[in-house]
Amino acid sequence: MIERARSLSVLAIVLGGGLGLIAATQTWLNVVVDDGANQALEVTGSAALPLLTPLSLAAMALGVVLSLAGRILRYVFGVIAVIIGAALLVQTIPLLTGVPLAAVAPAITAATGISGDDAVSALVGSVTLTAWPIVALVAWVLLVVSGVFVLLTGSRWRTGSSRYRSGAPQHHAEGPLDAVDSWDELSRGDDPTS
Repeated sequence: MIERARSLSVLAIVLGGGLGLIAATQTWLNVVVDDGANQALEVTGSAALPLLTPLSLAAMALGVVLSLAGRILRYVFGVIAVIIGAALLVQTIPLLTGVPLAAVAPAITAATGISGDDAVSALVGSVTLTAWPIVALVAWVLLVVSGVFVLLTGSRWRTGSSRYRSGAPQHHAEGPLDAVDSWDELSRGDDPTS
């Protein structure tokens, strides 16, 4: 299980961010404006929650970078994933319990030209939710759980290969040098002919 922990974490975080990004472009709320014409408006996820798109993009980038991170950065990225997921959860839950005026006000103001909380509130006839806020809520829970999973298992993940790391020079064992060993010695600053 630990061998797959990195892959599962990266996949889950990228999936959570990707679902959030898709949800940002979809209709979350259908609003009927009570302005005499009973105009119907569709409010997208990014209009209802302005931070939805940037935080979803950040989560996707975090997942990709997590695949390359060392031990300490794994913990940092795990905490960031939990924070992003929790912040989006806190913003999404009010939409499910009762639509706040701030979520629909920009769309109503754009359609009618009327602004101000009291005036916009008087125009809201009805608001219905689509399934997209629930999909987004599942994505945020996935982000939080994935971040916690990274924090719990990150120390046991295999580290990347030391092939490309520079460290203390390793000297060739006794015996003749081949062409590759000679180049390696030169790369470390040693003269193999001396």
